[in-house]
Amino acid sequence: MSETLETTDVLSDADLLDRTAAAVRAAGLALHERFGEVIPYASRDDLMRALAVNDDTVLGILRPRLTRLRPKAGWVEDELDGGALPPGEWWVVDPAEGNVNHLHALPDWAVTATLVRENKPVLTVVHLPLTGETYTALAGGGAHLDGRPVRVSETADLGLGIVATSQARPDEDDDVVRRIGSSITAMLFDALVVRTSVPATLHLANVAAGRLDAFWQFAGARADLLPGALLVTEAGGRISDVEGRPWTPHSESFLAAAPGVHPDAVTTLSR
Repeated sequence: MSETLETTDVLSDADLLDRTAAAVRAAGLALHERFGEVIPYASRDDLMRALAVNDDTVLGILRPRLTRLRPKAGWVEDELDGGALPPGEWWVVDPAEGNVNHLHALPDWAVTATLVRENKPVLTVVHLPLTGETYTALAGGGAHLDGRPVRVSETADLGLGIVATSQARPDEDDDVVRRIGSSITAMLFDALVVRTSVPATLHLANVAAGRLDAFWQFAGARADLLPGALLVTEAGGRISDVEGRPWTPHSESFLAAAPGVHPDAVTTLSR
């Protein structure tokens, strides 16, 4: 049996998840080898070039391996893109989620890969090279951390909850910036602790693992929300926009929470 036939026609989604995880870990090792020193930059152009070097390092390993697994799947070129995808299968990859943290020698970064089928995520891998942790989720198959099942928290009181938010991208428009600020203020009144940092995916992984109770964000891109959305859903959490309506890639906001705090989080964020 040829490799092409095996990977495209025989592999179950569970087997595909295992091979995707192996590819993401291999790419993460290359990014880990580049980590340690603060990378200086004096202009936005300098910053973009430094970010691109990290992206290219990972994609040089990850893209060929994922393409071999699913040769007919499309590939999302821009990790900041949002909205629905065309029909079919698509790889949504963030080669260095939290790339700016990596450049600043901060530990909050990861490599992610998600296979989307007909606009629904079917499997995802989030690998944290510094800790060696790998989060995986398979639609209908649960969420796992290094092979162990994870569940969202049982917290039922937002006043006892640790919540988090993130900035979707630099240079947000004025209205989004104001919404972010007012939502943080509202949560400071209602939640126990509010964390604000990038990237979104790591917060969502922590919601799935029960370490955080809720995460919200205004605007957003496929690459920073789809992996965490599948992780949280498969870990028993609730996904919506901040007003409690069903979330889609077209939504202007995003909320992931443990079921016990989701209604109160909606109330707080809707004020």
